[in-house]
Amino acid sequence: MIPYDQLAAIRLGFGLSPRRRLPQDPSELLSEIAQSTRPGDLTTDRVSAILREGQDIRQKLRAGDADAREPLQQHRRDATRTRLRAMRERFARGVDARAGFGERLAWFWADHFTVEGADVYQNLLCETFVDEAIRPHLNGRFADMMFAAETHPAMLRYLDQSRSVGPGSALAQRRPKKGFGLNENLAREMIELHSLGVGADYDQRDIEQLAELLAGLLYAPRRDRVFFPARSEPGPETVLGVEYGADGQGRLQDIRAVIRDLSAHPATGAHLARKMAVHFVADDPPEALVARLQAAFVDGGGDLGAMNRVLAEAPELADHMRAKMRQPFDYIVAGLRGIGVTGKRVRNLNGRMTRLVLTEPMALMGQPWVMAGGPDGWPEEGAAWGSPQGLAARINWSMQVPQLLLKELPDPRAFLPVALGDTASDALRWAVPKAESRVEGVGIVLASGDFNRR
Repeated sequence: MIPYDQLAAIRLGFGLSPRRRLPQDPSELLSEIAQSTRPGDLTTDRVSAILREGQDIRQKLRAGDADAREPLQQHRRDATRTRLRAMRERFARGVDARAGFGERLAWFWADHFTVEGADVYQNLLCETFVDEAIRPHLNGRFADMMFAAETHPAMLRYLDQSRSVGPGSALAQRRPKKGFGLNENLAREMIELHSLGVGADYDQRDIEQLAELLAGLLYAPRRDRVFFPARSEPGPETVLGVEYGADGQGRLQDIRAVIRDLSAHPATGAHLARKMAVHFVADDPPEALVARLQAAFVDGGGDLGAMNRVLAEAPELADHMRAKMRQPFDYIVAGLRGIGVTGKRVRNLNGRMTRLVLTEPMALMGQPWVMAGGPDGWPEEGAAWGSPQGLAARINWSMQVPQLLLKELPDPRAFLPVALGDTASDALRWAVPKAESRVEGVGIVLASGDFNRR
């Protein structure tokens, strides 16, 4: 029988660490989530200031000021360094966590509300999105997380909400030749991916009405708000049989109300419960676990903390041990933890080492940073992460990166129980002592199926 501390760290966190005492029971595991609710230093206000600075420099270039060329290049370098610092912080928090359940939850919910990078400013906003829309609500209400996510600048930019203008809005009436119209991207993803799920009981008319309700949401880096009434479609809208906006109280309040109702819809609880069970337990999740997660969500009025407790106490964690393939981010953080690297060491990586240890390997493993390839996020099924190229990249990482980060590699025989505890297979216990070098022995552990699966 696998001890709870090892089981929880491997299945719900980022694996074992020689530097951390693992949580010994569900209450200890749940208590560490609070650490992950704390945001980092980078904020949307700071990103907006960076974006405005870039706009001002480019305006000088367009006006013919050739001397602005070097400041623009320096501005881009500075913005990129800022983004890499924020990215390294995500890795470091996983490395330093006692088990990493809170950081895994942050990853899960950020993927549920997928936003993607593009230019350097969107890349920066993707980092603030996790801290501002996801982390504060890990133990809170789903409706609050959903509202924060849907109205965050990273989401508004990613789903082209700036193109959505109510055809009957004041702006459209003033400028009829512009051909303003609605963009349904945000409305569709709010219903299909973020709440009810594909195949639930809604139709195209619900999406169209929600798009009308959302018209007016806009990220404008020089304005301290996200809703602009001049772009809003006047009159009430009906979504899933409920009318919004008839009382004229204000569109942002109406948006909060429709999100509250979407969050409370029975299909949302079912959708989120299955998705959480798939991510943390098995690609084909046990129905009893799905049912308990759904009941916790519904009975708790969308309380995510109640769902976290169901996972922490789930006997299915042991029943489905190694049923999941670690995604590349999960794998790299687990590897760094296993070899005893500190979060401080990760935060202090220079640009070259960041590429060698983090970004390039993740991309080769199939998970380029904040580039999931679509609003439905990263795939869950193990087959998606087991391509020949992806597995080769994992083997290369296991053989090359530990010696880049450590002055001396551990004895592989001692490293095996450090990295895998009591969960190592007999085949791996047989193979590791036969390694011809420490590099090979440590690499065998990190490249093994035991380590790549959780």
